[in-house]
Amino acid sequence: MSWFGEFMERIFDKKKVNACIAKSKYRTVLESLDIDIYLIKYEKGELVCSPFQDENLFQIVEHGSISIYFIRDDGTRYSLSNGTDDYFLGDMEIFYPKNNNIYAEAGQDLACISFSIEQHRERLLSNNGFLALVCHSLSAKIGAMTTISAAPASLAERVMSYMKHKCNNGTLKGIEQAAFQLHCSARQLQRILNQSEADGLVERLGKGTYRLV
Repeated sequence: MSWFGEFMERIFDKKKVNACIAKSKYRTVLESLDIDIYLIKYEKGELVCSPFQDENLFQIVEHGSISIYFIRDDGTRYSLSNGTDDYFLGDMEIFYPKNNNIYAEAGQDLACISFSIEQHRERLLSNNGFLALVCHSLSAKIGAMTTISAAPASLAERVMSYMKHKCNNGTLKGIEQAAFQLHCSARQLQRILNQSEADGLVERLGKGTYRLV
């Protein structure tokens, strides 16, 4: 893992920036903001957001994936969420101060459409279209976290809930990553998946890949 800023690359080339905005599902809102927008590229394992980051940025994942986690007082990591294309970072910071214990890490090489929150806060808060996107993003994140948190205590039931609500098309890919999200060991998760396959609840598509039946 590298600290924020060690490998990141900022791209200000207008043609490249405009090309990414043109492909974004949020194109109309981004173009209506009339602010300085640029791109940031991160390498896999690099911290995208951390308490050591001086800048307060709003970022939209253009491609790649990220993992968001909380560092407890004892130093252990607690998974909060993960995201891929079109995922928002900085939506909380529009309204609240940065949480000093939350980190976002690039799970793959990552590119984000980015702009400064502090520099453009007044303009951002006065744009109804942008605020609607932020509210939708926050609602989706709260809903996803609530669904998982409210799931029954049984690990087997939590795994089924995770696959149904958090995995694309009900397909779990990667035992280690999923175990981290579910706060269990890879061995525990594999045992649950093996039993669920035997019970006809899931089917194995390949190594570390299972789909709800």
